[in-house]
Amino acid sequence: MWKKKLTLILIPGSEGILKQLRVPVALLYGSALIVVLLLFGSFLASAEFFSDRVDGKELETLRAENQVLHEKYEQMRWHLAEVENRYEKLIQKEVQIRSLFDLPEIDLQQRQLGIGGPSSPELVTRSDIEIEAIETEKEVDHLLRLSQFELEKYTEVESSMLSVKDRLDHTPSIWPSKGWISRGYGMKFDPFTGIKQMHRGIDIANHIGTPIVAAADGQISSVRKNGGLGRTVTIKHGYGFVTRYAHLSEYKVKQGQIVKRGDIIGLMGSTGYSTGSHLHYEVIRNGKTINPYKYILNDM
Repeated sequence: MWKKKLTLILIPGSEGILKQLRVPVALLYGSALIVVLLLFGSFLASAEFFSDRVDGKELETLRAENQVLHEKYEQMRWHLAEVENRYEKLIQKEVQIRSLFDLPEIDLQQRQLGIGGPSSPELVTRSDIEIEAIETEKEVDHLLRLSQFELEKYTEVESSMLSVKDRLDHTPSIWPSKGWISRGYGMKFDPFTGIKQMHRGIDIANHIGTPIVAAADGQISSVRKNGGLGRTVTIKHGYGFVTRYAHLSEYKVKQGQIVKRGDIIGLMGSTGYSTGSHLHYEVIRNGKTINPYKYILNDM
């Protein structure tokens, strides 16, 4: 077939001479194939050119979007860190409340709500922004589960507290005055002798005349000078609790008076065995002094 030739007859004008042209079939097919290949090549080159331009623009757009996402995720992680910090403070408050009312403590491992499983091999093939998104989602999910758990535990605490509301009202739970802690509870050096001895309360320093308030509901059991403690007010709260407020400059209550938490009972001073204006505050339970910090829930 490829050896055959086609005869083309060229007919000129009315006075011209007929001409014959013999063309091989292979030449015709080859020419047609070359034309097709040239057209196809031109199409591919054009498509590649425009594709490169489009891909470049899309890549630039994606990079910009990734940068924005990265900044948003960074900001979100900062917010998550702040939320986690507040969550830790809530836990501390809950632990204090449970200690106040002898409620069973929650095991630390139980609070973690641990989950497990093998790491996903897909993470190896993911981009940095995708990995960041996955890690952020995990943190959000973990905090949501922790907050739900803590909400349930606070509900338990609330139920217990409602059942012992009267006990709550009569349990010391607030700072008795504003000021600065000048000496804590426990074995401390005596400011006069320099000898280390048991300090049965905490000292809160401030200027003379600073109001002193009752740490809980109760009845004033004593208003008197008490040796080295100077002018002292003692409140009997019930449920085994007694609080003592010493070194006062002035009394604002009388023996036998009923007081509520937050009522002013006296003014800060420097009476008795004292180096300066301050309040000596004691919490006594069942006849034994205990660290007042355990019975302070509010901020000073």
